[in-house]
Amino acid sequence: MIEIADPLSDMEKPAFYNDLQLLAAGLLEGDDDLISSLANLSSLLFWQLADINWAGFYLLSDKELVLGPFQGKPACNRIPVGQGVCGTAVAKGTTQVVADVQQFPGHIACDSASRSELVIPLFDKQGNCRGVLDIDSPSLARFDQEDAVGLQSIADLLLNKWS
Repeated sequence: MIEIADPLSDMEKPAFYNDLQLLAAGLLEGDDDLISSLANLSSLLFWQLADINWAGFYLLSDKELVLGPFQGKPACNRIPVGQGVCGTAVAKGTTQVVADVQQFPGHIACDSASRSELVIPLFDKQGNCRGVLDIDSPSLARFDQEDAVGLQSIADLLLNKWS
């Protein structure tokens, strides 16, 4: 069992994400079940990241994203590829850092409290997109490139779950 202490929020971002990656690796070690891993990671991110209101995963199935394990208010069950921030991340194959979701064309408001969003597409070893990591915040411009890089390192830990 991994004991998760108080949030690491008093640290500089590079050190914070390094420690968060170590915690995530500990949660994933020895667990070959994808859903269990996604559930634990969404919980870890929700409780360790400051100023967020949603953290979770959508999994790609037949050209749409289907809600996976998450922490936060109930969310949209399905998001078509190419729509919203999550669908755009899949369609473009790139991380989306959105400072103001109300300025994002076609934003899908699952939680009206969300003001900024970071979405990282998740690729398997063959380069196929399998889903996304989605983090929302009630604050404008909550996420920056340091967050994108740090959270990508967490997402990369999942690559071993998909063959």
